[in-house]
Amino acid sequence: TTLANIIAAEMGHTCKVTSGPTLEKVGDLAAILTALEPGDILFIDEIHRLNRSIEEVLYPALEDFALDLMIGKGPGARTLRMQINKFTLIGATTRPSLISSPLRDRFGATFHLDFYTDEDMQQIIGRSARILGVDIDSAAIAKLSAATRRTPRVANRLLRRVRDVVQVEKTATATEPIIMKTLDMLRVDHLGLDHGDRKILNAIIETFGGGPVGLSTLAAAVAEEMETLETVHEPYLLQIGFLERTPKGRCVTPRAREHLGVPVVNPDRLL
Repeated sequence: TTLANIIAAEMGHTCKVTSGPTLEKVGDLAAILTALEPGDILFIDEIHRLNRSIEEVLYPALEDFALDLMIGKGPGARTLRMQINKFTLIGATTRPSLISSPLRDRFGATFHLDFYTDEDMQQIIGRSARILGVDIDSAAIAKLSAATRRTPRVANRLLRRVRDVVQVEKTATATEPIIMKTLDMLRVDHLGLDHGDRKILNAIIETFGGGPVGLSTLAAAVAEEMETLETVHEPYLLQIGFLERTPKGRCVTPRAREHLGVPVVNPDRLL
């Protein structure tokens, strides 16, 4: 969303923001497209969740800047083509494989955005702290950034809780001990793992001997939906090297065992 707004500002036009799940009917998209001014940006978040019927309306809009609308029903139904203003479409997704090929191929350029670095997260925390009016020292910023999962939304959420603790403790500055106290209260460790992450890792270790274990079996064992495991927990666990995805299933790595204080079974597999 931020990048879309930056592009719109650089082009001197307005950015209209929507998301795939909110576009339930063809009329929803038609109303947005007909309201666009020449050169405007349309940003669709979670574009992989667009209904296929909505996608069909997008195709002529992207190619000919026109809407093909069906008027009436039954034998008397007819198609009405309506010209719309030229616009730029920007889509964002965390699951590009779920975007249909016809829609994906119509984008002029695709980009993969990497995770933020620790330095980036520290800058984000510092800026957010100034906005929230939180005085936080550099050591506390470094400690907090390590627990943010390299995600600005997580960083801002944790920072707000730090602010609450600072107010309750009646301290002038958020220090490293304040950060640790806040994380302990939220059951988040210094690497950003929450209770759900540890529950998954412990289940694989204790119930399935470290793996491999299938996704559906693991989801049943921890009482979570498979999609939650795949989209919420797995990406970060894979990124930090705590989880492996093999053809036979998920396995816990020696690095994860060391972090949890569980003896490493096979030292030869150390990452």
